[in-house]
Amino acid sequence: MPELPDITVYIEALEPRILGRTLQKIQIAGPFLLRTADPPPEAAFGRKVVELRRVGKRIAIGLDPDLWIVLHLMIAGRLHWSTQRKTPDGRRVLAAFDFDCGSITLTEAGSRKRASLHIVQGEDALAALDPGGIDVFHAPPQDFASALTRENHTLKRALTDPRTFSGIGNAYSDEILFRARLSPVQLTQKMTPGEIERLREAVQETLSDWTQRLRAESRGKFPEKVTAFREGMAVHGRYGEPCPRCGTEVQRIRYASNETNYCARCQTGGKLLADRALSRLLRRDWPRTLEELEERRK
Repeated sequence: MPELPDITVYIEALEPRILGRTLQKIQIAGPFLLRTADPPPEAAFGRKVVELRRVGKRIAIGLDPDLWIVLHLMIAGRLHWSTQRKTPDGRRVLAAFDFDCGSITLTEAGSRKRASLHIVQGEDALAALDPGGIDVFHAPPQDFASALTRENHTLKRALTDPRTFSGIGNAYSDEILFRARLSPVQLTQKMTPGEIERLREAVQETLSDWTQRLRAESRGKFPEKVTAFREGMAVHGRYGEPCPRCGTEVQRIRYASNETNYCARCQTGGKLLADRALSRLLRRDWPRTLEELEERRK
C-alpha cells in the first residue's frame, strides 16, 4: 500500500502537471470504485484544480470552489500520467481523469478491487475521510507519546493504525522499528520515555529518508515504480537475507495477507517471534532463540 513517502511524491509529481489546470471529464469503469453519489462526478467537470493534499494515505485533489476528489489506492492501486487521453477498461484501468493537459489513470492489479474514489463538497466532508492519526512531523513529543500510549497495543499495530499515526503502513513500520531497535510486539504502555523518544526520532528519520530517496528516484518524472518492496530497505521484504547491521538472517511473522520482518538480534534480544497460527501448530517445537534455530538446522 502506498504510504506517506509514496503519497508525498505522487502529490509532488501531480502538482506541476494539474495544479491550475481544468478537469474536463472523469471516466469511471470500475463498478465498485466510486463510493459517493452526491455530488455526482459530473459536478467536477470544468473546474480548476486549486490544491492537492495528503489525507492519511489518501490523495485529495481540490477543485474550485471547495469540491474534493479523494483517492485511496489501498494495496494494489497505482496512478499513472499520460499526455494522451486513456479509456479505462474496468479490469485493470479503473478510472481516467482527463485534464486540458493530459490524463491521470488509476489502475489496480489483481481480482480484489479495493481502491476507492470519493467526491465530496467542503472541508467538513473532507475531514470526515481522515482517520485522525497525528502528523508525525509536526506533533510535539508529548502528543506523540500520548497517541502512542493511549491504548495498550503492540508497536506494529500502533504504528499502522491510521487513527493513531497518519500515513504509516506495513512496509515503513518495519523499517522504523528496525531503526529504533525495538520489537514489533513490544506493548506501547510498557515503553520507557527513552524508548518512546527513540521511536519518535526513528519515525521522522525513516519517513524523511525514504521521501528523499523516492524524489531522487523519480527525478522529475511521474513515479511509476511504486512498491512496498524496495531495494535498500533494511528488513521489510528481506526474510532470510542478512541484516545490514549485524548480518543475522532477517525473520518474519506472518498474519493474514501481511508479514512483519525484523532482526531478532537487533530488535528482540535474540528471541524468535511466532504468529498465533504457527505457535499453535508447532507448540513446544517452535525454536525460541536464534541459537535454538541454528541447532535445529544442524
